[in-house]
Amino acid sequence: MTTEPRHRRRRGVLATLAFGLFVAVVGVAMVSTDAFGAGRLLDRAVAKVDRFLAGPVPERSAPATVLVTDPPDASDDNGESAPPSQPTGAAHAVSGPSVAPVAAPTASPTPKPPRVPVDVNIENHPKAVFAHEIKDTWCASAGVQMALAVLGRANTSNAFQRELQGRVREWESYDDSHNGDWGPSAMALALDAYGAKGYQVRAYKTRQGAERDAAKAIERTGAPVLLMAWRGAHTWVMTGFRADADPAIFSNATIDGAYILDPWYPTISSIWGPSDPPGTFQNNAEMVRNYLVWKRPEGHYKDRDGLYIAVVPTVVVKPVS
Repeated sequence: MTTEPRHRRRRGVLATLAFGLFVAVVGVAMVSTDAFGAGRLLDRAVAKVDRFLAGPVPERSAPATVLVTDPPDASDDNGESAPPSQPTGAAHAVSGPSVAPVAAPTASPTPKPPRVPVDVNIENHPKAVFAHEIKDTWCASAGVQMALAVLGRANTSNAFQRELQGRVREWESYDDSHNGDWGPSAMALALDAYGAKGYQVRAYKTRQGAERDAAKAIERTGAPVLLMAWRGAHTWVMTGFRADADPAIFSNATIDGAYILDPWYPTISSIWGPSDPPGTFQNNAEMVRNYLVWKRPEGHYKDRDGLYIAVVPTVVVKPVS
């Protein structure tokens, strides 16, 4: 049997090592520049390994999802109060001198408020409170971070986002996210942990119902709303809205769109397209395209499937200056 010369074997080994080094260098370069999405693929792989090492998702109680139904849209829904009904009955004779009847006082109806368009935004400096998600699986922690920043309870640093992400195991539960990590209930718990009390996970049968309730909550509390966009796969922070009337007065007000902080910016999604800068007004067409009913591939969620989901403030959260 002929033996391959030693110098040829050595060249073969060196060539294999050189090729391996080349692949490693190219791989690092692709990840660092995110060529062909290599960086995002690596992030997702690392996230899966991290999830595996964390063990099973805990079965524990979490803030419930509350179904909010639209109020009936009355055709005369104009904020006007009807006067109280007057007592009726036959007059009866009385002895003594004749007395002229005294008319019963009538209550003046509440003046009809004008139905005029409104433009509300609680955040005048969206760039100052914006935080990009460090990894493409961290939209929830970035969304919570921005909501807290709007309220003056957090900064927009990478360090704080990593802190939030590092604490998610304190708040995760199987009912909230079958995959573990973040779900809307975990977001409500995270907000509470940093002083933004009273956030509630809500579900709606219609997009307009969800946007209208979110708009009323923003007006009432002065706090932002977190919307579960992209069928529950992504987090948007809503800081304001435009409508054809004040939804706090007119229950049938039409919301024309919302002011949004999108932690995905400036990344471009192969599915959803380019994201928009902080504070962009997303018109109705964009809300229809992005704010979709909850539908997750990992399994069934009895209180969320087929519904629009939001994390909504229910009390006034006092900002920290």
